Amino acid sequence: MTENEQPDFLDKLGIWLNPALILSMLAFIFAVWQWGLTRSELHTLRDETAQRLTEANKLAQQAQTMSLQATDSTRDMGIRIAELQTRLAESQSQQLALTELYRSMSAHRDEWTLTDIEQLLLTANQQLQLDGDVKAALIALQDADARLQAINRPQYTPLRRALNADMQRLQSLPPVDALGISFRLDNLIAQIDQLPLESDPEHPALHPPVIRPVLPMNRTQAFAQALWLEIKGLVQVRRLDTPDTALLLPEQSYFLRQNLKLRLLSAHIALSSHDQADFDTDLQAAKRWINHYFNRDDRATQHALAQIDELLRTPINIPTLNLDASLAALKASHLPVEP
Repeated sequence: MTENEQPDFLDKLGIWLNPALILSMLAFIFAVWQWGLTRSELHTLRDETAQRLTEANKLAQQAQTMSLQATDSTRDMGIRIAELQTRLAESQSQQLALTELYRSMSAHRDEWTLTDIEQLLLTANQQLQLDGDVKAALIALQDADARLQAINRPQYTPLRRALNADMQRLQSLPPVDALGISFRLDNLIAQIDQLPLESDPEHPALHPPVIRPVLPMNRTQAFAQALWLEIKGLVQVRRLDTPDTALLLPEQSYFLRQNLKLRLLSAHIALSSHDQADFDTDLQAAKRWINHYFNRDDRATQHALAQIDELLRTPINIPTLNLDASLAALKASHLPVEP
């Protein structure tokens, strides 16, 4: 290289080494790199955008399909809801009709039940006052309370309270074994025909005949002995401890036994009505007749007298009872009650 060329090279080199030029070059290179990077990113973004748009289109198509299905479902649901509303309206109408029918039937049922209770209480009150039948009255009261319990109406609480009060009052009474006393009276009546009268001939077992040896007799002696036995049979001599003992003919003894049975039957009737005075009067009369007309030494007579004494010691009367409290409560329940 010559001396003239060397300065030119340096000048050119100085130009290329100019800082402004270097910065411009660097800026250009950076701009080119940035442009390439941006283009690459834009290309990538375009691809992603296209992919997302494709996916969005698919989703939109699916959403449109689902929207159509939802529209159809909504339309069907609306039709079904309209049908259900129609059925609901019909059901409500039927329910209202059934409710009205139930109320009507319930009112009639309560009325019928209270009418039955009225008949039960009136019948039980009559039996209680006429016959003193406590057991039948208790059964009637329990039945009436059970029917009211089945109704389960608050307005009938006072009536149930009155029924339970009458039941407790009847249950607190001393028991009277009317059935057992009736059986004893029947047995006593059945024994009347077997009781020996005081005027009856003495029983042969009490005085056994004396057995004498049989002697040989001719026909005349045998006839005379048989005639003597017949004559002895016409007349009997007996010892009576009481001089006022009545001597009765057979037909009179029959009427005596029948009258005695009637006295005991009268006591039976007094037992049914729980009339202590008539009961004792009839038994006392029967005892007096047995003591007067029948053989008191006989075991059957003694047993009959012992039975009468036991019956005389048995109370049969009960206080005057009624169901006025229950009937008053029934009347307060607005149910007509006959006096």
